[in-house]
Amino acid sequence: MDTTTLLIALAAVLAFGAGIALDRSLLARAGRRTLNEARTQSQRILDSARKKAEEIRQEQSKQAEQDLARSRREVELEFEESRRTLRRSRQKLEKHRERLNQRTLQVNEREALLHKASEALDALRKEAEQHRRDAEELRATTAQLLEETRQQKQEADRLRAEVDAAKAEVEAKRVELDRLVKEQIRKLEHVSGMSEREARELLLQQFLEEVKLESASRAKEIRDEAKLKANREARKIVLTAIQRTAASHAIENTVSVVNIHSDEMKGRIIGREGRNIRAFEAETGIEVIVDDTPEAVILSGFDPVRREIARLSLIKLVQDGRIHPARIEEIVAKVRDEVEEEVIETGERTVIDLNLHGLHPELVRFIGRMRYRTSYGQNLLGHSIETAHIASLIAAELGLDAARARRAGLLHDIGKVVEEDIESPHAIVGMELCRKYREDADVCNAVGAHHDEIEMTSFIAPIVQAADAISGARPGARREALEAYIRRLEKLEELAASFDGVERVYAIQAGREIRVLVDHALVSDAHAEQLASDISRKIQEDMQYPGQIKVTVIREMRSVAYAK
Repeated sequence: MDTTTLLIALAAVLAFGAGIALDRSLLARAGRRTLNEARTQSQRILDSARKKAEEIRQEQSKQAEQDLARSRREVELEFEESRRTLRRSRQKLEKHRERLNQRTLQVNEREALLHKASEALDALRKEAEQHRRDAEELRATTAQLLEETRQQKQEADRLRAEVDAAKAEVEAKRVELDRLVKEQIRKLEHVSGMSEREARELLLQQFLEEVKLESASRAKEIRDEAKLKANREARKIVLTAIQRTAASHAIENTVSVVNIHSDEMKGRIIGREGRNIRAFEAETGIEVIVDDTPEAVILSGFDPVRREIARLSLIKLVQDGRIHPARIEEIVAKVRDEVEEEVIETGERTVIDLNLHGLHPELVRFIGRMRYRTSYGQNLLGHSIETAHIASLIAAELGLDAARARRAGLLHDIGKVVEEDIESPHAIVGMELCRKYREDADVCNAVGAHHDEIEMTSFIAPIVQAADAISGARPGARREALEAYIRRLEKLEELAASFDGVERVYAIQAGREIRVLVDHALVSDAHAEQLASDISRKIQEDMQYPGQIKVTVIREMRSVAYAK
């Protein structure tokens, strides 16, 4: 038997097996029909295959394979169709089964509902019986209530009549009372000489005055209590710092005087046609004033370092006797180097005396330059050293870092000796300089905030500010021009005299205290306390001054009588 016959036989067997599988389905009739069709088809295919076997055997092997593949596809398609038919039959059977189950559940639910309805019907019957009995009782109660309501209505009619009569009587009394009140108000207005509105405003004004007096008295009590607690420790710390600080104070100005042994030397200083004095001024940047002052030459300039270089150079030239442009240039250059060395030496000595370490060499040089700078007539280096000592003592009393406070006190005015022409405040310039040379952040903040240009963020900042004020406000520490001093006192008196009730104002203690005399009829004791606070606040807002100004308000009442 060849391959084609085997394949045909295999296809027949497969078709027969498919028929047997269909025969086992739940839908027997459809399965038998399908099986018969399969058997018939397979028989037909088998017969056709036998007839064609001889013909196919003679054909080429390729044609046999094509026919076999075609036959296989046909068998598979028919087998797949049979499978789909069987699947549809099963699905229909499952749907019928599900429908049957659903109907069974519906029947069970209906039976349960019917049972519940029966029970509910029984309950309703019982409830209806109870309602019937309640209705009979309610009917009897209603009849009784109707009788009581009729009696209450009669009583209410009687009470309503009494109330109406009482209302009429009250209305008559109210009209009479309004008439009497108006009559009394007219009499009071006639007696007092003012209207009702004026009397109300007077009472309101008296009430406001009482409230102001009470608030001022309360504010005075609070301030006195705060001062009692705060001033004691503050005074102790400040006085201790001042008491333990001792320093020398030199008052300098913008001119230096060089003494010469004879007036003949003045002509040599001027030189032929003024060439020596012009060369000297060009080298030093200082103006040389040669006048009729006997045995003295005045050097004028705002830069204290250049003025010191000029002073020493002129002294050396006078001692040497050789005064000409070349010698002047040589001496000035030599003295400039000597002064620079002295500046550095002064800065190092100051840092060592204050027991400070780790300062940048440039900061040390700036500290040395403070020796030749004055501020309000006070030597800047002496002021900075004094501020450093006071800040250190205050910090020590408060249990803070005394060394850091001493460092910030020494550097707080270092911005004043910066050589560049900078328009920023010296506190900001000094802060930026300290930051440039990597000083501690607290020290930089204390330097920048000691005149309130920036916000204080460290504990030593207010200490340095207080120490600076103490050093600057100390009697004799600073010297102001007479005109500026007089203008400041006049402005202080004018500002205090601008308040209502002030009669006279006197500035005393070199402008450290003002005494304000007020009219006792316009200003009470409580108002005097408030007036002192208002004046001090106005001074703080409108004026700039070192230290603090004490405001004393004096209220005096004098009674005068004459005996005849």
